Amino acid sequence: MSGTVLVLGGRSEIGAAVAQRLAARGHRKVVLAARRSAELDGEEAALRQAGATEVVRAEFDAAALDTHQRVLDELFRQHGPISVVVTSFGILGDQTRAEHDAEHAVQIVHTDYVAHVAVLTRLADLLREQGSGRIVVYSSVAGVRVRRANYVYGSAKAGLDGFASGLADALVGSGVRLLIVRPGFVIGRMTGGMDPAPWSSTPDQVADATIRGLRRGSRVVWVPRVLRWVFAGMRLVPQFVWRRMPR
Repeated sequence: MSGTVLVLGGRSEIGAAVAQRLAARGHRKVVLAARRSAELDGEEAALRQAGATEVVRAEFDAAALDTHQRVLDELFRQHGPISVVVTSFGILGDQTRAEHDAEHAVQIVHTDYVAHVAVLTRLADLLREQGSGRIVVYSSVAGVRVRRANYVYGSAKAGLDGFASGLADALVGSGVRLLIVRPGFVIGRMTGGMDPAPWSSTPDQVADATIRGLRRGSRVVWVPRVLRWVFAGMRLVPQFVWRRMPR
C-alpha cells in the first residue's frame, strides 16, 4: 500500500487508529487535518511509532463549509496522490438539549450531515480527477432506524448513510471506491460517562474492521458484524415498542 493517507478529523480516536494501521501497512505519509492542529503531538507520535515517516498537520474546520474547497485543493496539491481519505469528524451532541434548543439541534445536523455532504462532494471530484482513491465514511447503526432516545444525532447519521450509499454508486467506474462503516455504540471520548450499549466496540475494534473492509473492497462494514442481523430484526419491531428503546 502506498500514497498519502488523509484524515479529516485528525483528533478522532477512530480516525487516528485507522491511520496507524495504514502506516503499519506501508502508507508512510499521513496528513492529520483538524482544528487546533498544533495540539496533535500525541497523534503524530503514535503514527511515527506505527511506521509513518512523514506526518503533516493541517488546519481544517468541518463546520466552516466555505473553507473546504481551499483546504482540500491545497492538501491534494501538496501531498497527492491521496490514496485513502478517512472522514472521521463529528459530534454526538446532547439529545435532551437539542429537543428544545433549535440552534444545538442544527449544530449536530450541520456537523454530522451537512458538513459531510460538502466535504464528500468535493472529495469525490478531486479523487475522480486523480483517477483513484478510497474514501471511508463513518455512519452509525443509530441511523439505520432512528430511535426516539437520540433522534437528532440518529437523523443526521441516517442522512449521511443515504448520501454515502448514493455517492458510492455514483463513483462506480471512476477508480474511486467508498466504504461505509456502521458501528454500534463506541466506547471512547465521545461517549465518556455513558453506559455502554449491548454489542459495544472500541475505537481499535472499529479501526480493525475498517482495515478489513478496505482490504476486501467492501461497500459496507458493520461493527460488530452481528449488528447487521440484529438491525434486520429491529426493523420489524412495532413502533410503539421502538419508541421506548434506549439510546
